[in-house]
Amino acid sequence: MKTGLSFAILIAMAMPVAFVLIGATFAFMLFESNFRVLSVLPGVMFSGLEVFDLLAIPLFILLGEIMNAGSITRKLIDAARLLLGRVPNGLAYVCLTANLMLASIVGSATAQIAIMTKTMVGEMERDGYPKGFSAALTAAAGILGPIIPPSMPFILYGVIAQVSVADMFLAGILPGILLFVGLALLITIRQPRRDIDIEALQAAAAARPEVSALRVLLEASAALSIPAVIVLGITFGIVTPTESAVLAVAIAVVVGGLVFGDLKWRDFPEMLSRTAQGSALVLILIAAAKVFGWVLTYYHVPQAIAGALQMMTTDPTLFMLLVFAFCLLVGAFIDGIAAMIILVPILLPVATGVYGVSPIHFGVVVCMTFAIGLLTPPVGLGLYISAAISGLPMTKIVRDITPFVALTIVVVGLIAVFPALTLALFGA
Repeated sequence: MKTGLSFAILIAMAMPVAFVLIGATFAFMLFESNFRVLSVLPGVMFSGLEVFDLLAIPLFILLGEIMNAGSITRKLIDAARLLLGRVPNGLAYVCLTANLMLASIVGSATAQIAIMTKTMVGEMERDGYPKGFSAALTAAAGILGPIIPPSMPFILYGVIAQVSVADMFLAGILPGILLFVGLALLITIRQPRRDIDIEALQAAAAARPEVSALRVLLEASAALSIPAVIVLGITFGIVTPTESAVLAVAIAVVVGGLVFGDLKWRDFPEMLSRTAQGSALVLILIAAAKVFGWVLTYYHVPQAIAGALQMMTTDPTLFMLLVFAFCLLVGAFIDGIAAMIILVPILLPVATGVYGVSPIHFGVVVCMTFAIGLLTPPVGLGLYISAAISGLPMTKIVRDITPFVALTIVVVGLIAVFPALTLALFGA
């Protein structure tokens, strides 16, 4: 109880989560009057970083930076527009499909929401879509990023849970497609009333250079070669997730620099600097979480939680629904990656050891649930990004995004209840 109070106080003080975890660890030992384990903690902390798969994190962050610097995103949007532009409400489907394509490259919801909001909201507004609907759709579709492989949260979960990152990537494919289909159906049902400005549309069309359909498809194929290498290489066991990240970065450099010609060498120092900063933030979180999880295990906290849960239910399905509801609540107040790093070492041993839940299925549900937290206040980082870039008040986006959040909750709830939706592709 005292340790939990220390944890809550540090969180309330807006301390960085890594320092909250380390501070709570020391508080735990102080209250237990056990300082002998202090000599063990540095080794535990660094052992948490001695994992080959963690090399994929800076590589995928760099891949996202390359995507931002080049025109690869634009090529994917042009291809989606070519395929879906004449469909009723076509630009909404273009936005959703471009998000699906981008998710198979970037792997980060926040980066994807920023890219797509900047690119699509203005275009959709010119096409007559209400600005609130456009910003809400772009933010909601952005959470495909942490679900469709490659996925940063899946990599982190794989490292924390010591399960195959490749299996996590494969397990995310069907849930990602299911969410995509659900969002497409919701767009069909919620056809917004459009106030089309013909002059703005004509001006936007005139500003776009005339490009043949064949060229658009060829350029999109070059961009989509990046996720093809990642997914197919991992699926057929040709490369590890880290090796696929190396190949993806190399292909992105070639495509952006040589094929499209808009990636310059002068851009790389700044991209590498941002990559190093982003990687450092994630890695110190992992190291701190390793220490926190080790101390909790040392004092048998997971066993105590398991006993409490077993008093509530012995049914694995009901347990997963409880985990889903709990993570949904936590994700509304704590950043998803930080929450996952805190909770997985506590809940995973209970899920696998007591309820016989597959660690892969558990990981997909947890990662998807925390992704929803990007769209729910008060934290809702995805909402803040969308509001800042689109220029809309937060209250307007919250109102428009509510149906999308409700749909996502239903989809993740189904995945929590039916493990086959995550495990079917590799026969686990």
